[in-house]
Amino acid sequence: MVKENGARAMQEIERKYEAVDGLELLDPAELLGFGTASGPQEENLAAVYFDTADLRLLGAGVTLRRREGGPDAGWHLKLPAGKDSREELRLPLESSPRRPPAELVALTRVYTRGAALAPVAELTTRRRRWVLADPAGRPLAELVDDHVRARTMGAQTTTVTWREVEVELGEHGQRKSLDRIERRLLKAGAQRAGSASKLGRLLGERMPRDNATPSTRPRSAGEVLLAYLSTQALRLRHADPLVRRDVPDAVHQMRVAARRMRSALQAFGRVIDRGQTRKLTAELKWMAGELAGARDAEVMAQRFAALLTEVPDELKLGPVDAAFTRSFERRRAQARDVALTALDSGRYLALHDRIDALLTGPPLTARARRKGKRELPRSARRAYRRVESRMVEAQRQPAGEKRDRALHETRKAAKRLRYAIEALQRTRGKPAARLRKRLKSVQDLLGEHQDTVVARPVLRHLAAQAHLEGGNGFTYGLLYAAEAARADQVENDLPSAWKRMRKRKNTAWLKS
Repeated sequence: MVKENGARAMQEIERKYEAVDGLELLDPAELLGFGTASGPQEENLAAVYFDTADLRLLGAGVTLRRREGGPDAGWHLKLPAGKDSREELRLPLESSPRRPPAELVALTRVYTRGAALAPVAELTTRRRRWVLADPAGRPLAELVDDHVRARTMGAQTTTVTWREVEVELGEHGQRKSLDRIERRLLKAGAQRAGSASKLGRLLGERMPRDNATPSTRPRSAGEVLLAYLSTQALRLRHADPLVRRDVPDAVHQMRVAARRMRSALQAFGRVIDRGQTRKLTAELKWMAGELAGARDAEVMAQRFAALLTEVPDELKLGPVDAAFTRSFERRRAQARDVALTALDSGRYLALHDRIDALLTGPPLTARARRKGKRELPRSARRAYRRVESRMVEAQRQPAGEKRDRALHETRKAAKRLRYAIEALQRTRGKPAARLRKRLKSVQDLLGEHQDTVVARPVLRHLAAQAHLEGGNGFTYGLLYAAEAARADQVENDLPSAWKRMRKRKNTAWLKS
């Protein structure tokens, strides 16, 4: 458990099952096949769930509730975090007696888009709880047997009751523990629950349906691209609350999802009409730009910290570590303010509305009906030629600022190509994966080169500042020299990596 901005965060990995009478015959201690079980501990729980009138949270796999009873009474916000997994944020009831706390509401904004939150359901649960442990007494899993009475809230109310079993991974458990328990439950007649949450089971028919992603394996060019874009939209929204909570690497993940969407729309404009998506790609670029400062500060702070570890203490003249800390804390705070202002803007919410419009009513061209295996590589081929022309231009430039800019443009083109290959990879399999891997090596070198280009002016500025304050800029000079040497090394390594990438076995499929 960790505490972030006042809320306690917990990772929850669980599975739910439809209970049957035969489960009464099972001894909880035997579900693992070894170890012991303590319990049952009986609890009476009451929870009120909040959502928008059209259940936007539930449709996104998010739940917000106020629970009374049990050891975890309080406000709970559950966010999707992968297979069988959700992250739960908790605040005490006294933080906001009846209305959802503003801190949790802010984390749902990307889903609610300003729509009001109101009570949509009330659940009361009679629970029996067992803790399943190994022979040493370490908790591996928690088993609960719930008898639920649920009532919808609003203009019309419906009351239903059911029984379900829930198994949650314990502190010392592994997923194979859940698999072992599941085999015994299924053998006893249980079935995996049709919904991941009690609220989903209650509201059932009212839940929003996502029609953007094809239900079958995508085959046409349009289906392949829409499936890819839908995945990136989910990742973009999943990252939003993480960025707001200042979780490490969240800004990077959000920018990557945005760039992947942009790259797919730009590279495959003959499949999804480029003219009708220019505004969306411009807005994705705007959003990524607003987050760029936060990401740059994060990367540079990590880079300089690593560089400093390689400098012997006797060559650290002056309070270099403290100077770096002050400088990047200030940069980071300023960049974070810019990022959060963007995420709280109407323009950002309108961007997500545009994404929804794209996925539900995509401007597909006639080419979208063609087989993805044939059509999509043709567009990727054009992106490949763009990378080639950028690299040729960079190689023509003399060492210095012009070459640095040209290599950066090559890097951006390479990144767009890599994301385009990623979008179509499921249609071309190993050949596409092989080119993407080689391209990643080239892109990494170009990225490392750009990092040195960005880092050197910062080091020069810090050295000058130290001099003006009566300090010593010697250590900054050492770091500057190390960055310059690294740039030279990258430029020496780049031709061989480029040559390996361009081998016929890696690129032939683009022309087939």
